[in-house]
Amino acid sequence: PPVVVPASGNNIIISPLQRGNQVLQCIRNVGQEFGDIVADYQVGRTTGVLFLSLRYHRLHPEYIHARIERLGRSYNLRILLILCDITEHRDSIRELTKVCLINNVTVIVSFSFDEAGHYLSTFKQFEHKPPDLIKERVDKDYHSTLRTTLTSIGKVNKTDVETLRTSFGSFADISRATSDQLQNLPGFGQVKVKNVKNVFDKPFRNNAT
Repeated sequence: PPVVVPASGNNIIISPLQRGNQVLQCIRNVGQEFGDIVADYQVGRTTGVLFLSLRYHRLHPEYIHARIERLGRSYNLRILLILCDITEHRDSIRELTKVCLINNVTVIVSFSFDEAGHYLSTFKQFEHKPPDLIKERVDKDYHSTLRTTLTSIGKVNKTDVETLRTSFGSFADISRATSDQLQNLPGFGQVKVKNVKNVFDKPFRNNAT
């Protein structure tokens, strides 16, 4: 079967094809065991990883196509972990990315065995972690939202946002401020004032396009 239950929940299951791979020495903080799996590494019940050295890929370009075909739909998340161990790698990575897009495989590129081992370890360690653990933490109070919104305007920093808030009060009043009013504020030169006014006054769509 493509999915094998590990002897320990903390173990990465490794295909016998990977015996001798230097990356095994770089997998840390999780266990390892060999098992009969279709992927090279099973880092979760629904996640399988194929490992590919670009140097090997240059010598055997047909290898990865056969492996991806055999992998099929065995896992919900299928990953191709590429070891970039050649100098001229752009064309190879571009080609492999196209292949993976067609086959719904996620591409991860590492530039050393240590980095590849770290990826494998992290995949396993985060197997049961909630997705919001790695999401950006966004404050939901009014002042934080106002700061995030206004600092997206070119040249406007957090100090400027506080100046606007104390001078005009609400977001609506800030949006209605005139150029003269803005230019009277400390730290607001012509470029910054123009950027603010463009955001609030210019149409969202350019009719010419």
